[in-house]
Amino acid sequence: MNKTDSLLTDRLGLSHPVIQAPMAGTATPALAAAVSNAGALGSLGVAAMSAAAARDAVRQTRALTQGAFNVNLFCHKPARADAAREQAWIDYLSPSFAEFGAQPPTQLREIYASFVADDDMLQMLLDERPAVVSFHFGLPEAKRIGALRAAGCYLMATATSLDEARRIEAAGIDAIVAQGIEAGGHRGIFDPDGPDEQLGTLALTRLLVARSPLPVIAAGGIMDGAGIAAALALGAQAAQLGTAFVSCPESSADAAYRQALLAQDGAHVTVMTRSISGRPARGFANRLTALGAAPECPALPDYPIVYDAGKALHAAAKARGSADFAAQWAGQGFRLSRALPAADLVRTLRAEMHA
Repeated sequence: MNKTDSLLTDRLGLSHPVIQAPMAGTATPALAAAVSNAGALGSLGVAAMSAAAARDAVRQTRALTQGAFNVNLFCHKPARADAAREQAWIDYLSPSFAEFGAQPPTQLREIYASFVADDDMLQMLLDERPAVVSFHFGLPEAKRIGALRAAGCYLMATATSLDEARRIEAAGIDAIVAQGIEAGGHRGIFDPDGPDEQLGTLALTRLLVARSPLPVIAAGGIMDGAGIAAALALGAQAAQLGTAFVSCPESSADAAYRQALLAQDGAHVTVMTRSISGRPARGFANRLTALGAAPECPALPDYPIVYDAGKALHAAAKARGSADFAAQWAGQGFRLSRALPAADLVRTLRAEMHA
């Protein structure tokens, strides 16, 4: 079957070739449902949830829409504890905790499981059967993929390179999300310690369209209809937008995050950092990203153990009115953000795309 035999939009019943990125911790059932109700594909990022919480989120979304929506999982290599590295990271952050009158954690933990080892999450998906299931940071084992296919789920996975795309194709996945280096949030690279060509969205999308028989979804730096039209001109069957939807009232972004996205003062810039979570991710530069870039920064613990410390430090700072240590993920196109309700944004994107 070639790409034109069954367009992704036809398979999923979409009116518009637009996918709202899953954005674990920021996307909500209300956001996903509003996007799906507007004719695009809404998404839930459940990777940081327990299986019970994820089931509840799926059911909440289903109660709000009859349209298809996507449920996204992380497939990273499970963390390995390293007491020495973890203690060194705690010690390094201790002065920052003290600044806000707080004590750092006495120890760090793996705050959520990878889908590759989470049987309860797999069972939830097999019970609930969402229309779309997507993978980030790699792929689960063939047995899990086969079970989800047998349950009728349309499967997508993120690739940042041609090699990853070929592995996705070989695994029997239905579509590839081509994530360029411009994208906000966590980079979907399979091996964060391996080589990274850091391909941009334009080059990666065109490469995968030319070399893979699977439908390609362009992701990274796309904020408006002109960007979607450009992705489609490259041969993508849809575009995935994340940062564009963070400012929607249906997202869970707090006031400081929204203000940073919508500020027109030029004070905010994005950086790729590991210091917030332990894996490369693009977000607003802040004091935590600066600590991670300092020459004296120690070796980081594994992902997501690093995130345990980052979340605790952010909570301590936020309690004193500071967002200096927040995980405010944003792509390079964030200055094109606009605070529209999700359905209005989808309609605006459609109008711009056809303008």
